[in-house]
Amino acid sequence: MSNISMDTIDITGEAPLEEPQRQYYYMAAAKKKIGEASKKLGRPLTFCVNTFGCQMNARDSEKLVGVLEEIGYEQADSEQADFVIYNTCTVRENANQRVYGRLGYLHSLKKKNPHMMIALCGCMMQEPHVVEKLKKSYSFVDLIFGTHNIYKFPELIATALDSNRMVIDIWKDTDQIVEDLPSERKYPFKSGVNIMFGCNNFCSYCIVPYVRGRERSRNPRDIIREIEALAADGVAEIMLLGQNVNSYGKTLETPMTFAALLREIEKVEGIQRIRFMTSHPKDLSDELIQVMKESKKICPHLHLPLQSGSSRILEKMNRHYTKERYLQLVDKIRAAVPDISLTTDIIVGFPQETEEDFLETLDVIRRVRYDSAFTFIYSKRTGTPAAAMEDQVPEEVVKERFDRLLKEVQEISRETSSRLTGTVQEVLVEEVNEHDNSLVTGRMGNNLLVHFPGDASMIGKLCRVSLDECKGFYYMGTAIKDEG
Repeated sequence: MSNISMDTIDITGEAPLEEPQRQYYYMAAAKKKIGEASKKLGRPLTFCVNTFGCQMNARDSEKLVGVLEEIGYEQADSEQADFVIYNTCTVRENANQRVYGRLGYLHSLKKKNPHMMIALCGCMMQEPHVVEKLKKSYSFVDLIFGTHNIYKFPELIATALDSNRMVIDIWKDTDQIVEDLPSERKYPFKSGVNIMFGCNNFCSYCIVPYVRGRERSRNPRDIIREIEALAADGVAEIMLLGQNVNSYGKTLETPMTFAALLREIEKVEGIQRIRFMTSHPKDLSDELIQVMKESKKICPHLHLPLQSGSSRILEKMNRHYTKERYLQLVDKIRAAVPDISLTTDIIVGFPQETEEDFLETLDVIRRVRYDSAFTFIYSKRTGTPAAAMEDQVPEEVVKERFDRLLKEVQEISRETSSRLTGTVQEVLVEEVNEHDNSLVTGRMGNNLLVHFPGDASMIGKLCRVSLDECKGFYYMGTAIKDEG
């Protein structure tokens, strides 16, 4: 949350031009309007933020929540709220369809509640054909904005509150980074931290560079300052976020490597665990591997997307590495950090994928033996080079390969995950177990979940836990009491 009081801001004059002062001005203006509306209704106005997609979207949603609470809205559990926001994803076609499906339901709610506002933001809004469809068929939506101007949310709310028409503010790209705004963390003991935005990789199947824009790195001093503030606020674990964290620092006036940034973050007192994602194999340096080897705080978990085990398909995907290079990288990482947990992303059914190409993917899975893998059926995204490729793989072939892949991945994951049975590991307790309130649920450094007897007083604490039994993708354990 911000330390600035909205009540001390003068909203009678012109809005400042500088950021973030300009947004605090609009927050104060919106807070006045929300206060008046609440008084008229005789109750607080409520909001609901629904997040689709990746952890960067989740982090963006924390900012949306922070602003809404700052201006006087109260959080609600359901979409029967006065302000409903969908923070959208567009990596796969079905994500778009889910949003369209939910909008019909929201329209029926809005007819019953004339005070209701509906906002759509995120990656899906960066696609011009989506915005055109919304203008034509979903005119009841009040506010539409994209990924580049999320910091303008207070100004956009204030505009929407003053308007009786759809407000649309989409930027094609930006080099601007504005971070010093309210944010409401989902967990008090852990937090995501954006270190960069955008992507320069242009994998042939991926829409992300078109909707998130070009890479731009945050100033390291700003990142460290944010992490120091989080540590002072009781945060024990941070997740550094970027589409490709390994290329951090290339756009700075004084270039800095991701490994060098990690060394600086490690010095922040109070932070006990450091995670990061996502790592592109082509940019994973020997320097980064060395930092991971030496670090006392970086978690022994690396998400290293493979996408395909076939060098031929990897070239068509524009991934800039081969099967052999990927396997060499895995060997190098495991030599440096023997107990590391490796996870990955795999796409099945990329255009022109043959049975031989698919078998190459299975070969990598068997050789690497991932702790877990996110497996996806190729989704054609309009505007990407892959969507125009000839020889799209028939749906029934893709489905059969996907089932084989899933079976292989799950069998290996069960075996790999069980290797820690009988050991004592450090677990960060996240919540009381939702199925059994005599248990708490926490996460090990390798990202696997552990359930063990405990209570709410343990949430946010690091506990030593004996891993008694592996249940496939999680453990049942027992907390080890400190001697004396």
